[in-house]
Amino acid sequence: MEKIEHTTVSTNGINMHVASIGTGPVVLLLHGFPELWYSWRHQLLFLSSMGYRAIAPDLRGYGDSDSPPSPASYSALHIVGDLIGLLDSLGIDQIFLVGHDWGAIVAWYFCLFRPDRVKALVNMSVVFNPRDPTIKPVERMRALMGDDYYICRFQIPGEIEEEFARASTARIIKRFLTSRTSRPPCVPKSIGFGGSPDTPINLPSWLSEEDIHYYVSKFDQKGFTGGLNYYRAFDLTWELTATWTGVQIKVPVKFIVGDLDSTYNTPGVKEYIHKGGFKKHVPFLQELVVMEGVAHFLNQEKPEEINAHIYDFIKKF
Repeated sequence: MEKIEHTTVSTNGINMHVASIGTGPVVLLLHGFPELWYSWRHQLLFLSSMGYRAIAPDLRGYGDSDSPPSPASYSALHIVGDLIGLLDSLGIDQIFLVGHDWGAIVAWYFCLFRPDRVKALVNMSVVFNPRDPTIKPVERMRALMGDDYYICRFQIPGEIEEEFARASTARIIKRFLTSRTSRPPCVPKSIGFGGSPDTPINLPSWLSEEDIHYYVSKFDQKGFTGGLNYYRAFDLTWELTATWTGVQIKVPVKFIVGDLDSTYNTPGVKEYIHKGGFKKHVPFLQELVVMEGVAHFLNQEKPEEINAHIYDFIKKF
């Protein structure tokens, strides 16, 4: 880990912290919520050992990158703009792109906006959802999942941050990273995201107290608002991307998801993946992997398998 270099790059009006290691073709790794560049620690070391330059930024709002306060600064155009600026500042033309969770959503938009910059994409957990011009995304989620669905709960600035603070940063991080509930997360206010403080949270073998400490140190410093603002900008992105309605993802893609992942078990998603809908919108989908007995944070839970999946795909190009 000490071989990983840490730099700060000015891009798109913010300062972005970037972790990188290795030389060779560039692999850009995009993390999700509530995560950091650190979520890719295993992939950074592996890919650099295989002759690649692996780059994992703290996305806008996270870790040691700047965190604008307003949700209006977190549309997909902002986030992808940060990444294009990052690549330009480093003199990088084309990349292999790897995303997970929110990083996967950002990666889909990256390929939608700038396919010329992407050689191939390995995406995890979150499928490409084509823009529905008839309904805003949060409205659609509320109709499908109800008011207690976590993304609907995340919409209210301040309220969720206070709920997280009452539970403690460590407990929130542990609750998210260790969750193995395959059903879509609906969290009533009466229960809260921290759950009962009397219920201990045991760490799995792939997650150490040292790992938790790193996440906690950064989220204690930065807070959760930056990460939550991605959810709060869902509808703004929908408004700003009307031009791309109906546009397909036109880069080579490998998609990986765990069968215990709540995203995979969201109503309609399995049918969309396996009955042709996904392939229709992502016509260059070349490989589809459903990992058995694996939950949401698969790149940390099964790092060796994920490393192999990434490498086996990108080495073809």
